[in-house]
Amino acid sequence: MLSLKLKIDKKQLQAQSMLWPGVIILFVFMYLPMYGVVIAFKDYNIISGFWQAPWIGFKYFKEFLSYDRFYRVLRNSLAINVLQLIFAFPAPIIFALLLNEIRHMAFRRLAQTVSYLPHFVSWVIFGGLIYVLLSPRGIVNDMLVGLGILKGPVLFMGRPGYFWFIAVSSGIAKNFGWGSIIYLAAIAGVDQELYDAAVVDGARRFQRMWHITLPAIQGTITIMLIFAVSRIMNTGFDHIWMLHNPLNLEMSETIEVYVYKVGLENFRFSYATAVGFMKSVVSLVLLWVANFISRRISEHGLY
Repeated sequence: MLSLKLKIDKKQLQAQSMLWPGVIILFVFMYLPMYGVVIAFKDYNIISGFWQAPWIGFKYFKEFLSYDRFYRVLRNSLAINVLQLIFAFPAPIIFALLLNEIRHMAFRRLAQTVSYLPHFVSWVIFGGLIYVLLSPRGIVNDMLVGLGILKGPVLFMGRPGYFWFIAVSSGIAKNFGWGSIIYLAAIAGVDQELYDAAVVDGARRFQRMWHITLPAIQGTITIMLIFAVSRIMNTGFDHIWMLHNPLNLEMSETIEVYVYKVGLENFRFSYATAVGFMKSVVSLVLLWVANFISRRISEHGLY
């Protein structure tokens, strides 16, 4: 028995050792840097260094809350993320449901490939394409003027009122195909006999989709919704940074953009860390609340 136990332990050690590189990378790049959060409570600067910086408590937290443009920054971050939650979150689900109903495999693979491609393009390039498309001489203006919807070209990227719509729609266009992968994987696990039985009972395609497919992937949708709610304060820095400019700053200055400007452009590292730490705490609370409500309503959750 002793020799058998040692043999089993060796097998487990060999299997678990394959995880060690990932565990080490996670620890070094995710957990060790978390100690740097303490500079949010210190008057840190490059000259004095990390250890010599004096403790100042919640000074920078109070400063951010009393910032004259605090409500504008918070409004933009929440508005963009709520709109993304309403419109961008269902987009990959709907696409996965429709894609699953395509029976022509060649066309299905082509549609999948085309929808995935934007995800692999950086926001630097994708944002540049959006600027070109929406420029006064771009294809969007030419089409709208040609159809008589506009009397003349409009500088869309210079109008603050258009920014939220542009940010949300560009995010959908870039990520809905890639986001549908997890839902397609969940749909692939649905028992085919359920569909066959529904066909025998006379259920049509959209009825099968509504009464079989959606309930079968409800757990996956719930978990992804919890993650989406927890990210409601995170608009994505590279996304907004590539689309914002001085003309639309009133509607495009989010928390990430503000933290970048204050932290890296003005070298106020402690203040930027305090703002980022507040955002992380709010995200953690939202994650817990979303999971709690999900458990109460649907009995699905992360834990």
